[in-house]
Amino acid sequence: MTLSPKHLFWPLLCGILAVATLVIALRPPKVKVVEKTIEVPVEKEVVKVVEKIVEVEKEPEPRLGISSDLDLRETSKGFSFSSRLEVENGGLASVERRDVRAYRSEHILRVRIPRAAHTMEELEKASPQLGSLLPGLEPLLASASVSGFFEKLYANKTGRLREKAGQLGSLLTSHNFFDCQTMLDITAENGRKIFLLQGDMDVVSDGSDGDRLPTMPSEIVNSTHYQPTTSYGWAKVGRTPNPLIAGYERRLEVARSELQDSSVSAERKDWVRSRIDGVLLPGIEEMKRRSFLIAEYDPFIVIPMNIILDRRDPFGPKVGDYAVVVHKGVLYPAIVGDAGPTFKVGEASLRMARQIDPKSSPYWRPVSDLTVTYLCFPGTAEKPHRPPDYEFWRQRCAELLEEIGGVAAGTELFRWENTLPPPPEA
Repeated sequence: MTLSPKHLFWPLLCGILAVATLVIALRPPKVKVVEKTIEVPVEKEVVKVVEKIVEVEKEPEPRLGISSDLDLRETSKGFSFSSRLEVENGGLASVERRDVRAYRSEHILRVRIPRAAHTMEELEKASPQLGSLLPGLEPLLASASVSGFFEKLYANKTGRLREKAGQLGSLLTSHNFFDCQTMLDITAENGRKIFLLQGDMDVVSDGSDGDRLPTMPSEIVNSTHYQPTTSYGWAKVGRTPNPLIAGYERRLEVARSELQDSSVSAERKDWVRSRIDGVLLPGIEEMKRRSFLIAEYDPFIVIPMNIILDRRDPFGPKVGDYAVVVHKGVLYPAIVGDAGPTFKVGEASLRMARQIDPKSSPYWRPVSDLTVTYLCFPGTAEKPHRPPDYEFWRQRCAELLEEIGGVAAGTELFRWENTLPPPPEA
């Protein structure tokens, strides 16, 4: 009896791909955190970048059962799924079942690389009021050029897709792949450089400062995921200890007790030592000496790490540079406060996110569409870095906007209020 391709189609395809997908999904990757400290030569400002490296072991041969109702047409990654069955005549079943080529599936992921928006008409498809809010911007676009970082961003994205192509659960979602509408290098008549980026807005929730916030919730103090530092930091000015030191010291005590435990494996002890020497001790010392932005209270944006560290492109924003975030007719003054992944853009602090959408959290982005415009002013960071002064930031951002034609009549920059709790009475 001959079975038609129609009857064989989904059981065959789902069976093959689902096995591989489930094996990969059920094997948690090892994650190690590598902290890199890069000293910037200008007045010895230190930019700290935390990079998460995922090590994936070689996958074993699939040996798991699969769910009978698994449908690969429905994925959470946002890509459409099309397939077909090809049937050909073969040899004896006893021979074919030993030939891996006789029963196989091939997966091809096809993506389109977007082009960058360049004209005001294209920019206003994302930010409808941009031209009216900043009337001097459109004339400058005639001589603007697409940033080389735009091409690099999508090269990083496709490189990551290529690396993870066989691991459907690890792929970038279509949302995160298409997260950047444009990056433009713009020069004002007076020579002022502007880096314009359009995208969505995700949330960062890191940072700590004992001088301004001496206590933090226990779930943050004891969290192994919360990062106590941001790339923007300054020499500590007060004597109040950073509240996150206590959590680090408790973890240090636990780690040292593990080293004394004879039942702990040598491999585990090696990892614990690397954790002590590479994370806990350096982290404690840094928190004793320096203060950082606090994402819940300070308005700042995040720029990809490769842009932050680039020393050749004069349009690349750096830590501490002033920035103006434009969304739904409001101009928000900010600074570049942290470095992010090289394969995604569009991140801001929890403070800014909640101003745009009060429901925002580390798990709820305030803006999903590509409707946020980030205007960065390279080379404007104050040296040395200092504690946040929101009114001074607002004044400097207003001055920088004047250099590119100013804002529309009746328009003012948003004024940030200090929402930090008052310091305890002595």
